[in-house]
Amino acid sequence: MEAYKQEFIEFMIDCEVLKFGDFVTKSGRRTPFFVNTGFYRTGTQLRRLGEYYAKAIQNTFGMDFDVLFGPAYKGIPLTVATTMAISEFYNADIRYCSNRKEIKDHGDKGILLGSPVQDHDRVIIIEDVTTAGTSIEETLPIIRAQGDVNVLGLVVSVDRMERGKGTRSALKEIEEKYGLKTTAIVTMGEVVEHLYNRPYRGRIVIDDELKAAIDAYYGQYGAE
Repeated sequence: MEAYKQEFIEFMIDCEVLKFGDFVTKSGRRTPFFVNTGFYRTGTQLRRLGEYYAKAIQNTFGMDFDVLFGPAYKGIPLTVATTMAISEFYNADIRYCSNRKEIKDHGDKGILLGSPVQDHDRVIIIEDVTTAGTSIEETLPIIRAQGDVNVLGLVVSVDRMERGKGTRSALKEIEEKYGLKTTAIVTMGEVVEHLYNRPYRGRIVIDDELKAAIDAYYGQYGAE
């Protein structure tokens, strides 16, 4: 596993973004792990998060694109932090864009903030975690309504590796339905690989009992 992935896993733990215990997801699934990106709360944390996203984008897509689009609301700081990291580490001046939840009818009017999306722009969408595709269903029409736009793909922070609406993972379903390339900074499989029976800051994060609970969860909800 690449060093930046290991660092990112530990970074999520330090920020209390990645937690283990007994949780219930929005879909009603009881899960032994939870990812809450709302716990990235400081400038330093956002700067580092942008660096990890930039690395994942470089590894999968390269830097031959024009716009990074982050759906409101969580996608807004992600686009800003990541385009700044791309500028610093890859010397690429990528434009950022997000949508508004409500259309603004005065001043800078319209549904978009940041850079306009124009004909022939190559766009990558950035989100926090793997979704069931609901956000993509809302986001793609907004982007494509701006003109003849080429949406290249989607990048998220964590692939939960569980079933979406069918038997495939949510990211795979998005790839197949919309023809987009998808990637994540890390997968939950990589998280388990890195943390299982390995001490971090003086404690074992994933012990045998927790590993068994994770395995049972994937036995029930894991993607093909």
